[in-house]
Amino acid sequence: MSTHSSTSVLVVGAGPAGLTLACDLRRRGVDVRIISAATGVFPGSRAKGVQPRTLEVLDDLAVLEDVAAHATTYPKLGIHLGPAVIKRRMISLHQATEDVPYPNTLLSGQYDTDAALLRRLEQLGGSVEFETRLTGLAQTDGAVTGTLEGPGGVEQCSADYLVGADGGSSAVRRAAAIPFEGTTDETDRMIVADLVMSGLSRDLWHIWPGLNGHFMALCPMPGGELFQLMLKLKPGEPAEMTSDALTRAVRARPGTRSVEIAEVRWSSVWRPNVRLAQRYRSERVFLIGDAAHVHPPTGAQGLNTGVQDAYNLGWKLAQVIAGAPDGLLDSYEAERQPVAAGVLGLAVRLYDDTRARPAAALKRGDEERQLSLTYRGGPLALDVSTDSPGVRPGDRAPNVSWVDPSDGPQRLIDHLRGPHFTLLALGGAAVEAVGQVAWPDAGARLHTISLTGASAQHVATAYGVTLPTQVLIRPDGYVAQVAHENFADAVNRFISLSAPR
Repeated sequence: MSTHSSTSVLVVGAGPAGLTLACDLRRRGVDVRIISAATGVFPGSRAKGVQPRTLEVLDDLAVLEDVAAHATTYPKLGIHLGPAVIKRRMISLHQATEDVPYPNTLLSGQYDTDAALLRRLEQLGGSVEFETRLTGLAQTDGAVTGTLEGPGGVEQCSADYLVGADGGSSAVRRAAAIPFEGTTDETDRMIVADLVMSGLSRDLWHIWPGLNGHFMALCPMPGGELFQLMLKLKPGEPAEMTSDALTRAVRARPGTRSVEIAEVRWSSVWRPNVRLAQRYRSERVFLIGDAAHVHPPTGAQGLNTGVQDAYNLGWKLAQVIAGAPDGLLDSYEAERQPVAAGVLGLAVRLYDDTRARPAAALKRGDEERQLSLTYRGGPLALDVSTDSPGVRPGDRAPNVSWVDPSDGPQRLIDHLRGPHFTLLALGGAAVEAVGQVAWPDAGARLHTISLTGASAQHVATAYGVTLPTQVLIRPDGYVAQVAHENFADAVNRFISLSAPR
């Protein structure tokens, strides 16, 4: 005998993508339920790199301070070549600039990132139902019903929408019969493990590029106790993950004679799994994170891409639930699937380089930071000519600063924080036209910033636009509209696509 329940959005999976989505929906006042087949928050360091664009997302969700408190920037590499150790940076350190307030990739064990997101969800009044799995789903015109099995037995949960955030082996994706196209190389295996160990300096990310086909890395994790091990296995070599076996493997490398492994806190065997879901939507079912795309860990892209999937989908679900056109939800796949395809290509290229040229491949650049990702040409990027200068619809809205005569120094990122749209009106005519905007009462509200004089000119110069201009910014921090005239008509065109009617 099963029980019955209902919610607006059922999220399956409580990793970084699922928790981000649940937090975003909760702060928008959407009834959301999140379940996980696991017994608790992910215990391993696995996805340890948090990129600058993701830091902006975490800032908006009021979780960045918590994540940063358990994180560091990446240490220098220590490349062991025989008795020599060559020090170099893989990830360059950057100074904060006006347009990029959080410029550096943070090193944060996934256990800490997930735990911080869970704490934020609980602050918002939500919780994760652990040890609860999806065993089936059925869709009708008006709802999707998931069959759930948990500590309380079998349950039928009806929802307006169901989101699969349940990883590469997604039960949601399988139940929705969405092909997961790509390859898995079973012959190429790597041990990834969290080790409580001593006998190795913690100021370097130690790399042994290769020894008879082996690659090994030991990265000191924040907190002063753990190292993350990455150990390439030979074809057919058994994956022995006891403390004794890993101690022997580590000590086979130069400079490790004093290493002692006291505990293997978490371990896994990783294989190159390069796959992309054929569709991100099946009627009322959506995929985010690893349920939609999986790829090599090189470049620290997976967690970040999943978080931004959730950030893209969250405001759109909330708007449609409030009465916006259903077609807004189709823009999720149109915008995010090409991004995932590009990220897959980047991660695969980096991984192939580590195999072919391990020492030369240990360098990361701006592409991995994900600040330049754009939705230009997408269904929500209207009225864009290919030669438009400056910021264009679909671009990330760069941070910019100005001085308010009454309130003093201001930063755009502080005004963007929250579940609203932002209208940046620059110059006299653009400011005068603000009163002509008939923004709907339902759904996300509109926050308006009106600037004239030197402040307007500074922002316009930073954005590469001329005065007067209105810039409409979406709740996920991307530019929706840039208008130099007919301001009300421009905003109304975007309202017709994305706002409740």
